[in-house]
Amino acid sequence: MELEKALYEHFGYRSFRPGQEEVIQSVLSNENVLAMLPTGTGKSICFQLPALLLPGTAIVVSPLLSLMEDQVQQLKSQGIKKVAAINSFLTIYERRKVIEELDSYDIVYISPESLMSEKVIEALSSISVSLFVIDEAHCISQWGHDFRTDYLKLGELWEQLGQPTCLAITATATKEVQKDIIKQLRLQHVTSHIFSVHRPNIALQIEKYDDVDEKLSELLNWVKILKGPGLIYVSSRIWAENIAARLQNEGINKVAFYHGGLENDDRLLIQQQFINDQLDIICCTNAFGMGINKNNVRFVIHFHFPQHMEAYLQEIGRAGRDGKNSLALLLYCENDRHLPLSLIESELPHARQLYAVKNYLEMLESSGLLFTSNDVIQIQAQIGLTEGAWRFLYFHLERHSVINNGNIDKPALLHAMKFIEHLIEVRLNEKVQKVEGMIDYINSDSCRRIHYLSYFEEKLHDKPEHCCDHCGLSLESYRISEKKQSKNQTEFLPWQDELKQIFHQ
Repeated sequence: MELEKALYEHFGYRSFRPGQEEVIQSVLSNENVLAMLPTGTGKSICFQLPALLLPGTAIVVSPLLSLMEDQVQQLKSQGIKKVAAINSFLTIYERRKVIEELDSYDIVYISPESLMSEKVIEALSSISVSLFVIDEAHCISQWGHDFRTDYLKLGELWEQLGQPTCLAITATATKEVQKDIIKQLRLQHVTSHIFSVHRPNIALQIEKYDDVDEKLSELLNWVKILKGPGLIYVSSRIWAENIAARLQNEGINKVAFYHGGLENDDRLLIQQQFINDQLDIICCTNAFGMGINKNNVRFVIHFHFPQHMEAYLQEIGRAGRDGKNSLALLLYCENDRHLPLSLIESELPHARQLYAVKNYLEMLESSGLLFTSNDVIQIQAQIGLTEGAWRFLYFHLERHSVINNGNIDKPALLHAMKFIEHLIEVRLNEKVQKVEGMIDYINSDSCRRIHYLSYFEEKLHDKPEHCCDHCGLSLESYRISEKKQSKNQTEFLPWQDELKQIFHQ
């Protein structure tokens, strides 16, 4: 009852949601915890409440700038002021001030990249860290092995900080990924609180089309008839922008696009407009949604399917956080299967790129030159490596002691390149298998809910009334009325009448 009292005093909630209290009790008992709670069940409370109750400063490793900024603003709006985020939104002066005053905060949010700064590590080593939290911990396995390799350094840092109580929390992780999280964080004596990924209030529907033009035409129809607000997930920035423009041209109001290429301020603005019901539909890449606290999303449409089942459940889980019936709709045509495979190929270096990097480093070594930041720019420009592919490559070159203080060790380079080449082959095979798993899900003729639960080695015990398209799902309750549908679309007047309205004539 004391915990419920603290919950009410700090957050205004009178009772815990399933799973929250068990996780919090373990954290307050100084146990290292791996927790998996479904999307939308209030995972943040599992570390925010202990952070306020424990002496010292809780460090929350968060994957997205917009996510940490959103959580900081939410806490401050609830009267919790001793909270900060170390990210690129801060000026140099503000960043220095937060670092100098770390021990005055209850909670500090930080990205894994910022956490690797020597100044930040030095500051953390001098204070009492009450709790070390990895939010969205599946990113350790999903991103850490590829383009955000700083996730793989978190275990080393945790040990360096004296192994404070650690909480790794996520919404989706297979048993394999759960083991990988524990291994990468170097955790021992872990208490696991693993709850079902099942979200019974989200109905599952898949529609198949002959080609992308038919699919795009039908998407416009779906958006016009479905109750919002809603999200439309696509595979690329250009698709997000183009679909948003098509919807606006169709007279559908309050639509915006969102992707990683937007400025930070623009992304924050779009998030807030969506949360505050100023926008009804976001056309987005997978950059949108993680941790967004909006409980009334009524539909999630996948115009392109994601690379794996974990991402699919993360994204559809942004619907129906209020517990009300919501719809996950996936639109598919046969050509779609090539999109995730091409994205996978761009995430890791190609064989010719590895060969080119090897030659470049050998040239530096034979010339007696040191490896500098200018060489990073040269390598990416000349060889055509993406930022993520270079991070992956550099991480493993460092791990194999190929580059030490700018000096290049040629024998270590030869050994590292063989290891990296094999690792890329393994990772590509794993990723392709996950894509094939998504295609199997799409083409399955059995209950879709049973299918995705079996992926996480779960069973369906109580089938909801609104289950999936293979279980007789009716979409009537997800449609808006014809009267409301007409109101949602812009009525264009002749320009003379528009001018008269503007000038009240």
